[in-house]
Amino acid sequence: MKESDMDELLNIETGGEQKGFHKSFHYHRYEPTPYEGLENLFAEYVLKSSDRVVDFGCGKGRLPFYVHHKFGASAAGVEMSEDFYEEAAANLQRYKGDKDRVEFQCCLAQEYDISSADNRFYFFNPFTVQIFMKVVNNILKSAEEHQREIDIILYYPSEDYIFYLGNSTPFEMMKEVGLGKQNENERFLVYRFNQTFD
Repeated sequence: MKESDMDELLNIETGGEQKGFHKSFHYHRYEPTPYEGLENLFAEYVLKSSDRVVDFGCGKGRLPFYVHHKFGASAAGVEMSEDFYEEAAANLQRYKGDKDRVEFQCCLAQEYDISSADNRFYFFNPFTVQIFMKVVNNILKSAEEHQREIDIILYYPSEDYIFYLGNSTPFEMMKEVGLGKQNENERFLVYRFNQTFD
């Protein structure tokens, strides 16, 4: 299936890349996760309709729409760019699925208020590890207040993210989904935290 075919099926427009660079080196340029990659990931990693996925740096909203379409899971996209947020909101108006199960927020990732329902968090290398650390800390605080199983999904994971999760957090890697490409970084890593607090 071509990229445009899935967009057409969902009645959204998520293709393209960011033109120009963000003025802060902490934020990386937008590029949507290829649908082929999402198909490979979710062939091995299954979501439930009760899951709520948060996509940090969601751009035009491809991942939230995809996981809702495939699994019926609810999803939130967090996007700091007003332009991309407006494109995601426009996609939501056109989306053929249940619009009440997908939402978008225009804010910095570290300022997103994590809901007790949020339990799956997706990152396609949207920002530096310094911001990633703040976001993960927010996730862990939420887990302390509302105990639940939490997964972090990384696509094209940076060594900094991997080192931080493996050495400074209670998350443990539970799954790697390679895409059979020549670039070994083109893979998904899934980390899980499922510890009860005293």
